[in-house]
Amino acid sequence: MRALVLAAGRGTGLYPFTDTRPKAMLPVAGESFLACTLRQLRVAGVTDVVMVVGHCCERIIDHFSNGSAHGLTIQYVRQKEPTEIGDAVRLARDRFQPGEAFLLVYADVLALGNIYRHVIQMFGSFNLPVAAICHTPQAQNFGTVYLDSNMRITRLVEKPSTREMGNYVLAGVFLMPYELFDLLENKGMVDSLNEVISSPGLHSAIWEESWLDAQRPWDLLRANQMVMSTWTEARVSGSVQLRGSVQFRGPVWVEEDVVIESGASIFGPCFIGKGTFIGNGVLIRPNTSVGAKCTIGFGVELKNCILLDQVQVGRLSYVGDSVVGERVYIGSGTLTVNHNLDRSDIVLPLKDGMVNSNINKLGSFIGDGANIGASNTLAAGAVVSPGAIVPHHHTYPKEGE
Repeated sequence: MRALVLAAGRGTGLYPFTDTRPKAMLPVAGESFLACTLRQLRVAGVTDVVMVVGHCCERIIDHFSNGSAHGLTIQYVRQKEPTEIGDAVRLARDRFQPGEAFLLVYADVLALGNIYRHVIQMFGSFNLPVAAICHTPQAQNFGTVYLDSNMRITRLVEKPSTREMGNYVLAGVFLMPYELFDLLENKGMVDSLNEVISSPGLHSAIWEESWLDAQRPWDLLRANQMVMSTWTEARVSGSVQLRGSVQFRGPVWVEEDVVIESGASIFGPCFIGKGTFIGNGVLIRPNTSVGAKCTIGFGVELKNCILLDQVQVGRLSYVGDSVVGERVYIGSGTLTVNHNLDRSDIVLPLKDGMVNSNINKLGSFIGDGANIGASNTLAAGAVVSPGAIVPHHHTYPKEGE
């Protein structure tokens, strides 16, 4: 069984992080969505992958190369301009043989457990095309499916109205016949799937474990928590240097060549990447992911946050309920506020306007390469563009920014 993995999406709703990377390369619990997808595909027995890439595609190609380091063979197909999903699928037609059934995978969704193995098993049981489906509280954002008494899909609605909204949505994993390429020559993806439903039929594979398709930057925190909730034991590399008394509690995962100074307290679940330095008296609280080659200064507190690679956080700073991009510098004494005084939902300035998170505790979202000066206060829901500079002794954003 081979897989066609769609990894060309930009994910504009996840600004500021998708300006500088594909959506599939966003981080979760120490690895990207795409790395998690490929790992689970390999466990499911898939070794041959055709991957459609587009926005910032070199980040994917440079990282995964030909796939050999991951036990896979990866071929790449480039999509020059982002269009609908059917166009991305059609680009890969010449990489498959007539009569060949294949896994079709959206690389930017996350599922606990192996959803790919589940779909392959369902195909073996019913010998029909299969689509994974699941429940989600955000059904209005996904294609709604309707089922008959035999759990076959009878209809798909791409953008359901309130009246049309059903209990199940497409989960982004399919096992499709080669004939899907023929249908896509003249139809879009939804119409083509409805043709498959008509003949030969489309069976559902109900996924009852946790599932998430990140739509907004705070969904990365949800994804991080979702993965870490499954961790039950500590994993600390033998190369970690503990320079004095260090407190560990819970499932703490620490990779190679990490240095942790005396007085640090690290409470799991949390993740610390290769080559990171944790200073004296640092407090790392649950559901925190710290990337590779980061520097966390004296007395810093990190709580429910994601720091990507090569982040520097100056002494006596607090980063909570936030996502911090690669190579970000945060000066000493900087505070990310994570709630409004009236405890109202936090509204964020994103590319499509002001967006209500419907969350009343949320910190900052800082794009790659930003520089935050010392003694700053970042307001709840602050969004800092990639490469931006926030001066010292500043409250961000100020009125009118």
